[in-house]
Amino acid sequence: MWHASSSTRRSFTHAKTSHCRWKVTLLKHIMLLLKASAPWLLLAFLGQLVSLSCGARKSDRAVSKVGVAGGRGKFSTKERMQCTWVASEVRDAVQLLVKCENPEARVTGGIADLRCEYNAKPRGCPGYLSEPLNFWKQVARALKRLQGKVCKDERALVRAGMCKRAPRSAHFKLDISSSRVSAQSGDPGTQPPSPPPSSHSTSTATTACMRRRADHGKTAEEYCGSSWASVCSFFLSMMQSEEDC
Repeated sequence: MWHASSSTRRSFTHAKTSHCRWKVTLLKHIMLLLKASAPWLLLAFLGQLVSLSCGARKSDRAVSKVGVAGGRGKFSTKERMQCTWVASEVRDAVQLLVKCENPEARVTGGIADLRCEYNAKPRGCPGYLSEPLNFWKQVARALKRLQGKVCKDERALVRAGMCKRAPRSAHFKLDISSSRVSAQSGDPGTQPPSPPPSSHSTSTATTACMRRRADHGKTAEEYCGSSWASVCSFFLSMMQSEEDC
């Protein structure tokens, strides 16, 4: 009885040992398989990340283009400046390039050209992407309200009405270092001609000249006598310069 039990134990121990060896062998095969396939799995994972990243960047660019697309317009000021502006994306910000000109100032004098840049990060305003057309209409009105402050006053922000609660960086601010002003002194050829001398001054000069000639005749008669008066008067007239008359 004892002998049979011992044999049974040996058989059970052998079976258990064989099962453990099989597990170890299977685990080794699995580890080898993972080691062999790990680089491919890693490459596949990295490829998926790159694809997702590129897709996100393309989506951001598409959204940015939609936001900037309507950013252009024109306005005029009380100083007769004709201005145009256009928006463009610069890194993570948006830039407004403003150009103004006054053709009349090139002739009459004054400020003839203005040029400057306004910068902002309008993504801080939800309406910039959700309602881009309304956003740029409000920016256009804000630019026109600046009037004489355009390209001159860096404290005057260009605010869209829908962005009242947005951070300060979402509003366009003048880059004063980009401001360029061109002034003209006027064209001398267009100045009005000087008026001709008045007839009153001419007649006055003629009257004075006639009086001096009468005085010559009187002087000649006093010093030369009546018989020589005409001769003396002639010589006195010769000595009188032409500028006197």
